[in-house]
Amino acid sequence: MREIVVFSGSAHRRLAEEVCQHLETPLSPVRIERFANDCLEVQLQANCRERDIFIIQPLVRPVQENLVELLLMLDAAKGASALRTTVVMPHYSYARSDKKDAPRISIGGRLVADLMATAGANRILAMTLHAPQVHGFFSVPVDHLHALRELAQHFRQYDLSNTTVVSPDLGNAKEAAHFARRLGVQVAAGAKQRFADDRVAISAVIGDVADRDIIILDDEIAKGSTVLELLNRLRDIGVRSIRVACTHGLFASGALKRIGDQPDVLEIVCTNTVPIPAEEHIPKLKVLSVAPALAEAMRRIHNGESVSALFD
Repeated sequence: MREIVVFSGSAHRRLAEEVCQHLETPLSPVRIERFANDCLEVQLQANCRERDIFIIQPLVRPVQENLVELLLMLDAAKGASALRTTVVMPHYSYARSDKKDAPRISIGGRLVADLMATAGANRILAMTLHAPQVHGFFSVPVDHLHALRELAQHFRQYDLSNTTVVSPDLGNAKEAAHFARRLGVQVAAGAKQRFADDRVAISAVIGDVADRDIIILDDEIAKGSTVLELLNRLRDIGVRSIRVACTHGLFASGALKRIGDQPDVLEIVCTNTVPIPAEEHIPKLKVLSVAPALAEAMRRIHNGESVSALFD
């Protein structure tokens, strides 16, 4: 295998730079220009021939712009005779479009996966996909990481003797159970019903949460409707303290401020899979880095080693 070459689109360059620092390899330059007719042009400004190429590009806002950038970079690498091209995609926003739950809608998660493979992706390195079935949408190998180790390491600084991890819904209960086992604490889950993208109802919380310290764990927080609804149910039951954790801190439409304004929320913890503008940061926010995990996974992919061993 020839040397590794890492490129980044404009979605999250800071994360790409941090990954390259851990890999001790330079971040190769990319020229991205826009024509007068609003079309994008991408040029990879490093030799790709017979190289092991990694393109770091989470699909975050503006999602469609970043997706097209990614597809053009993949096509450029394929046209430049890259030996293998791996998409490092810390956040896959189209993973939420994972089922046909209404007539005449597209399963966007599968369609975009096909687009990436057609454009030239030979492998995908993703983190905390929204649902297990999304893994199967890709026709190329997928290495699926999670951030439970980083999150658990952060929460071990606290007294966890009276703690329960709470999943907002049953769909994320398995991940919450894994997280609870890492911390050696109890687990509970909310009984959630979604009526719209920003309207949910949680009728009950299944598990022991009364008079306990709570860690709410979700895979991502977008508008924050689910977290805020769960907070109401936990208040009704009566809990001692509440901390909120997720892998992908999307925090759309002022969600970070709305959650942070809740007086009983002590802390909001997320990772840097998604860039959060500096002007949106609040004192209660703690952002953990997944760059070391991504870098180690990339090194193992390059060397033909097991990625799953990272979680043993």
